Amino acid sequence: MYNLPQDPAVILVIDGDPLTLTGVAAVLDMAGYECHCARDAEAATKAARTLPIDLIICDVNLEGESGLDLVQELREVHGQEDVPVLFVSSAQMPDIIRRTHDAGGTYYLRKPFDPDVLIELVGKALWMPHLVKSRFERHVPARSTPRPSGLHRQRSDSRKSEIRD
Repeated sequence: MYNLPQDPAVILVIDGDPLTLTGVAAVLDMAGYECHCARDAEAATKAARTLPIDLIICDVNLEGESGLDLVQELREVHGQEDVPVLFVSSAQMPDIIRRTHDAGGTYYLRKPFDPDVLIELVGKALWMPHLVKSRFERHVPARSTPRPSGLHRQRSDSRKSEIRD
């Protein structure tokens, strides 16, 4: 068994509404996550290229742009293919859950939402098995020297021998 790195998960929140960004960031910060905010596609793309993102929370409607299309573009950025996405929206649209799923969404949450429900969905998205493994591998430093085999270990009794290669 292994433990996840102690660094907080990095979450990118994309929403055109500054009040929503502030509220979501505050909730995530209080829960111990590292939160980065973007109000448009340009800022989101820059963040996706420079940050080790563990989760994306994106509004479906971004002030004239489609959050669904934006997420599909972000998935093309190297290293973002497996990042889970939580879509949020206050708009009533037909087939919205199917559409968010088709766009690569892991979960969908309707605005306004309960902060406890947000934290619960974030936790579930971050604990998807392949993502846990990916996050663990990303944060574990690579070994520069191979682990010594049992034959090269020093003896623990009084007759210590010299290690020879």
